[in-house]
Amino acid sequence: MDFAVRLSLLYAAIFGAVGVQMPFLPLWLTAKGLDAPAIGALLALGTAARMVALPLATRAADRWATPGTAIATAALAAAAIMTLLGLARGGAAIFLAYTLATAAWAVVLPLAESHALQGLPARGRAYGPVRLWGSAAFIVANLGAGWLTAMVADAQVIWIVVSAYWLVVGAALLLRPSDAGAAPLPRATVSRPRGTDRRLPLVLAASALIQASHSLLYGFSTLQWSAAGLSGLSIGALWAVGVLAEIVLFAWSARLPASISSPLPMLILGAAGGAVRWAGMALDPAPAWLPWLQGLHGLSFGAAHLGAVQFVARAAAPGRAASAQGSLAWVNGLAMAGATAASGLLYEAFGAAAYAAMAALAAAGGACALLAWRIGARSGAGTP
Repeated sequence: MDFAVRLSLLYAAIFGAVGVQMPFLPLWLTAKGLDAPAIGALLALGTAARMVALPLATRAADRWATPGTAIATAALAAAAIMTLLGLARGGAAIFLAYTLATAAWAVVLPLAESHALQGLPARGRAYGPVRLWGSAAFIVANLGAGWLTAMVADAQVIWIVVSAYWLVVGAALLLRPSDAGAAPLPRATVSRPRGTDRRLPLVLAASALIQASHSLLYGFSTLQWSAAGLSGLSIGALWAVGVLAEIVLFAWSARLPASISSPLPMLILGAAGGAVRWAGMALDPAPAWLPWLQGLHGLSFGAAHLGAVQFVARAAAPGRAASAQGSLAWVNGLAMAGATAASGLLYEAFGAAAYAAMAALAAAGGACALLAWRIGARSGAGTP
């Protein structure tokens, strides 16, 4: 089986599991007797576990494991502990099992990104057309899990989630030890201490700010649209438009000219798309405008993601590819957690106008990316 096909299956399994767990795990938690404050505390604890696990596990993977082994080990640990979560009785056991499963699961995607961004270019393959299968699987999993949850009691929903985790294990086991021999991406020629690109902190900040600008949408757009009179079907369609736009960008990214598809131009494009998108949302637009604004998800998320992960892959010091992707996931998660907490306060105080703050975050991310681009241009490194 081709390397790109194996990675496509892995991405599909990973995002399929996310598409099942994200919307439907709270149903099981409620059925187990957890109220809203307890669920909030559980999710916050999971975020803290991710922040601790990411740097530790990705550094360990760089030092001691081949990519396929590291991914399979993390996926196996997450699936096994998630199975124990399904068997857990009592709040303390649920909190412990969820925290440990989240810590193991947190490193699966950064490890997969590191593996893909080294192996695909070395084989003459583009990242975007492989990564799009994750986005497609997310939509399918949302729909499929919604159909399944209508057929089972809420107390049994956990086994749908567990099954999705074990599919990730199966996909990870398809990776071969020989895949570890892929050459790393060509690195920029900028002089940098200890093998690190001095633009990397700016790129990490740009990615974190742009991705965090989505927090108000993720947390409160459904409430806003529902209050505006949109049906559940219409709201679901709006979410699907955003993911479809992301898939289209991933599919076509390999065909874009290098002046656009290079990492820093992609980050700048993502920031611009986000600033326009959130400025439009701040105006509390009529429903007819919402599909167009949702279509900008292809830029605000998709282009920013492509730019960030590819820059980080190229800028990583030798032997630190997994750690570099872990650092990107860490700063993105930290910024998202902070922005989500602030979004609740902003939305309560200002309603749709709170999106102006999200536009400012995206613009600030764009400023960081532009500064990184200028530093590269002055130093002769170009815009990798």
